[in-house]
Amino acid sequence: MPRSKRVKLISLTKTEAKGRESKTELISQIQQCLDDYAYVYVFAVNNMRNAYLKEVRHAWKTSRFFFGKNKVMAKAFGKTAEDEYQENSRLLGDELTGDVGVFFTNQPPKEVKQFFDNYSQVDYARSGCIATKTVIIPEGPVTRGVNNDPFPNNMESQLRGLGMPTLLKNGVIVSMRDYQICKEGEVLSSKQAQLL
Repeated sequence: MPRSKRVKLISLTKTEAKGRESKTELISQIQQCLDDYAYVYVFAVNNMRNAYLKEVRHAWKTSRFFFGKNKVMAKAFGKTAEDEYQENSRLLGDELTGDVGVFFTNQPPKEVKQFFDNYSQVDYARSGCIATKTVIIPEGPVTRGVNNDPFPNNMESQLRGLGMPTLLKNGVIVSMRDYQICKEGEVLSSKQAQLL
C-alpha cells in the first residue's frame, strides 16, 4: 500500500541529538586527562544539586570533572587488558556504575580526601532521601522558619491535601492535633518532602 504524504513525523524540539562526535570527543578528553593528571578518582554523589557542584568545580579549578554516560567513559579507559588506554585503566571503567563521575587532579590524595570529607551542604529534603530526625508539628498555630512566622492562610488547602490535619481559624492555619511528618531513618515520600 502506498505511503500517505500527509502522515509525516515532525520533531517539535529544536535540540539536536548528541551524535557520535560528542561521544568520541568525551573519550579523547578523558584520555588526554589520563596523560595530563597524576591522580584519577571515581566518585558518587547523593542528591546532587548543580549549584553545589559549581562550588566544588570552582574550588578545584586546576582539576577536571567528567559526567557522562558510564559506558562511554568506560570505553575511554578500555574494556580489556588489550585495549586499555594506560596500564590498569580498565579497572576504573569497571567502577563506573550508577550515578558517578570521574575526577582528575594533580593534588595529593591526602588533600583531596580532607576536602571531600569536610565538604557537605545543607539542602531541602527530596523524596527518596532518608529522614535524619523525627519531625512533629505540635497542635496549634502552624508556623514556619526560625522566626516562627505564620503560614499564609491560602496555603491551608495545600497543607490539608498533603495529609496534614489543618483548620483555618480567624485567618490562621491551625493543626488540629500533633502531626508527625517523618520518623528518623524512614525514606521520605514526595508529600513528606514537600511538608518539610
